Order: sequence, then structure tokens, then C-alpha cells
Amino acid sequence: MAEERIVETPTTHTTIIERRGGGSGMLIGIVLLIAVLIGGYYLFSRQGAQNSKDAAITSAAKSVGSAADKAGNAVEKSTQ
Repeated sequence: MAEERIVETPTTHTTIIERRGGGSGMLIGIVLLIAVLIGGYYLFSRQGAQNSKDAAITSAAKSVGSAADKAGNAVEKSTQ
């Protein structure tokens, strides 16, 4: 909570107002920064796992395609 202090001096008619925060804004900012960093790490690590899965699926599809080509060639040879 903010603390206010007003000092008035009767001889010079100067008013000084000091406002001090309790630091809760900085604490909230730090917590939000940590949450953003953790969320970013989670998203990037999930993206790497998804890329690995995609590469495995692509490799499997190429293997199936290669096997189908070999089977097609075997069928052509047997019919000749």
C-alpha cells in the first residue's frame, strides 16, 4: 500500500508530498515474467516433440512406399 507524507513549512509555504509504494507491483511483475518463461519453455519443448513425431511418420511413409515399389516390381516380373 502507498504511504503518503505531507510536510508543510509555514515560513516558505512549500509543500512536499512523498509517495512510496509497497513493492507489490514489482513482485507481480516478477511472477508474470516467470510464468511467461515457463510457458515459452513448455511450448518450445512441445514443438520439438511434434517435429520428432512428424519426422518418424515421414520416415515410415517412405519405407511403406519403398516396400510397395518392391512389391510392384515383383508382380511385374512374375507376370512376364
